[in-house]
Amino acid sequence: MPKTEREHRQDIVEVGRLIWQKGWVAANDGNITVRLDEERVLATPTGVSKGMMHPDDLIVCDMSGRKLVGRMDQTSELGMHLTIYRLRPDVRAVVHAHPPVATGYASAGRALNLALLPEVIIGLGCVPLAEYGLPGTPALTEPMLPYIPKYDALLLANHGAVCYGPDVWKAYFRMETVEHFARISLVAELLGGPRVLPREEVEKLLEARRRYGIQARVQGEPGCPLVAEETGVERFVLTREELIALVGEALRASGKS
Repeated sequence: MPKTEREHRQDIVEVGRLIWQKGWVAANDGNITVRLDEERVLATPTGVSKGMMHPDDLIVCDMSGRKLVGRMDQTSELGMHLTIYRLRPDVRAVVHAHPPVATGYASAGRALNLALLPEVIIGLGCVPLAEYGLPGTPALTEPMLPYIPKYDALLLANHGAVCYGPDVWKAYFRMETVEHFARISLVAELLGGPRVLPREEVEKLLEARRRYGIQARVQGEPGCPLVAEETGVERFVLTREELIALVGEALRASGKS
């Protein structure tokens, strides 16, 4: 049976607590929304720690961003969520956070597009990087527009990550996969460079995506080609200077520098 609004409120509070406990947000960072119906969106408000929310703190807005219900103010990044809903009618929830290692990749201008882990290829295809846009303005969403219809998770340059799906838990788990993949990718870089899967193995995994009914992500799409190993394709390995910069970004993002 469809969930009630109260149940959606509780789900958002629980997801907010999880992303806070995992260190994916600090202070009042991040935002979470659920689409209640074709006209209304349930959203986290501005100025509230995602780890310390109460269900009654959440607000309801219409699809133009106008607040309908709630004592607190809407986040300035609500427009990003509404844009995703408009472009993806199948999406019913959006999670935006700043997971440290994935955000480190985004700050280094790196998409998560290496064919390293079968489960990531099947589940997400790849995670493209949308160029920087000023948060809280239309400039944030403009670079995202080509990617939203094709991918379920995006890195936002110098800003964080956003994931979406048919419910808030699916969106949350996609964020979990993005950060887990970023951490593994970083370890591979530290150990001398990632060894990407052969092209023929990637093709088998993409075929599995189709069998599972997951929307296919075309190889070689502009901005996020899945990098596999094949003749004539050089595996990407960081220089020492690039590696130091990448690790520094990850440490700063996690507050440990």
